[in-house]
Amino acid sequence: MPVARANPPHSATHPTATLRQQVYAQLRSAIEQGRWPAGTRLPPSREQAGLLGVSRNTVLWAVQRLLAEGYVEARVGDGTYVAQALAQRPAGNARAGTPAGTQALVAPPRGLSRRGQLVADTAARWRPPLVPARAFRIGAPEVATFPFAVWDRLARQATQAQRTARAQYLDPAGDPDLRQAVAQWVWASRGIRCDAAQVVVCSGSQQGIDLIARLLLDVGDEVLVEDPGYPGIRASLLGHGALARPVPLDESGLCIAQGAAQWPAARMAVVTPTHQFPTGVRMELPRRQALLQWAREHDAWVVEDDYDGEFQYGNAAQRVPALCSLPGSERVLYVGTFSKTLHPGLRLGFVVVPPALVDAFAMARAITDRHAPGDAQAVLARFIAEGHLLRHLRRMRELCQHRQQWLIDTLADASDGHWQLAPSDRGMHLLHEAPTGSDDEPLARSAQAAGVMLAPLSRYAITSPRRGWLLGYAGYGDEEIRAAARVVGALAARGRARQ
Repeated sequence: MPVARANPPHSATHPTATLRQQVYAQLRSAIEQGRWPAGTRLPPSREQAGLLGVSRNTVLWAVQRLLAEGYVEARVGDGTYVAQALAQRPAGNARAGTPAGTQALVAPPRGLSRRGQLVADTAARWRPPLVPARAFRIGAPEVATFPFAVWDRLARQATQAQRTARAQYLDPAGDPDLRQAVAQWVWASRGIRCDAAQVVVCSGSQQGIDLIARLLLDVGDEVLVEDPGYPGIRASLLGHGALARPVPLDESGLCIAQGAAQWPAARMAVVTPTHQFPTGVRMELPRRQALLQWAREHDAWVVEDDYDGEFQYGNAAQRVPALCSLPGSERVLYVGTFSKTLHPGLRLGFVVVPPALVDAFAMARAITDRHAPGDAQAVLARFIAEGHLLRHLRRMRELCQHRQQWLIDTLADASDGHWQLAPSDRGMHLLHEAPTGSDDEPLARSAQAAGVMLAPLSRYAITSPRRGWLLGYAGYGDEEIRAAARVVGALAARGRARQ
């Protein structure tokens, strides 16, 4: 194959960019403009450095950034390739799902700042869902049985004086009653001891991650992220100019020792320790302690995204508390949301931060969108305080356990036993893992065309060779699960027949 060439680095569009930033921009432009199509093998770094007239380290830095952003993927023993996910294809699937018709990379609009361009670029790697959820889209909770009547009754009980007060500008850190209710809730449900003053209310976990990145990271800072992991986290980090550094997982969770050795300058780690997204691994206690020790020794932060952490099944004594509840967790920021326990349309979440950071987070929230709606905060505070959240969560746990088993049974039947999903005592989706390095995209595309949302594991990987498919079950009734399982079973059988 002829060597792909980029323009000389001095032609980069921004005159004040460093040499390595110019090289990165040129390589990225070659990908975005289609000169290096998806699947193209990048030239060896030494060869590329010679073509551009720069040092090999400069090229390696640029390639590492492209790798972190998802433009390229490394294949062990076989070099670096333009990511297959950048080819024109049906929608990818973010943690809460993705829309149909995801487009190939396009150049960002002119006139954006460098940071604005970074934000615009994230659309090539992650987009929020824009279509109604259908099986087996992951991250979609059960909403049909939400107690809307209870919620409406609590809203109507507000006095005229209370409603008038909530119609004013409010504390950007959140309604005092809601912050108190959240502090009590995380103690009861996740074992976290914190003052209400440490709770900052935000619009879901995505805004919580955004606030953390904006306040605690500078452009160029390195952040350890799980690989495979949630693209929405990486998109937020990259949008602020941080570098997402992939760290592999094993049966105990994030391999922090390997990550620390490979990325010694990292200033933060973002983890989903209770139910790792998307693999479902639970971070074991020794690994949690090692992560906290790393944070102390490196003066770094740990962000605990407690994705569906409340959805642990079995008796309460078997449920694993949050990482933030452990001794020595002073450098942990806990991100929680009510999008899964209640519904995503509520747009309320929170961050538990160290006391010294509360004012900064409150001001960042004020600058962003001032504060969350007062009425919704007040009703949620009562919903929690009066025990409605706990009762609703108990019902959802029972329903999820039933739907998980129904998915396992119907898919095994529809696939003639070829798809045997392992049950889990936590979470809202299951992973059917394929042999390492296999291609999980064709089946996902066929399922999409047949009306079933089957997310391939490869879309969540940076360098990880792990492959498979994710199947959400929490938000779908028995008949919808059965129908989708029949589609997947038939497609999988067709794939086996062609082999």
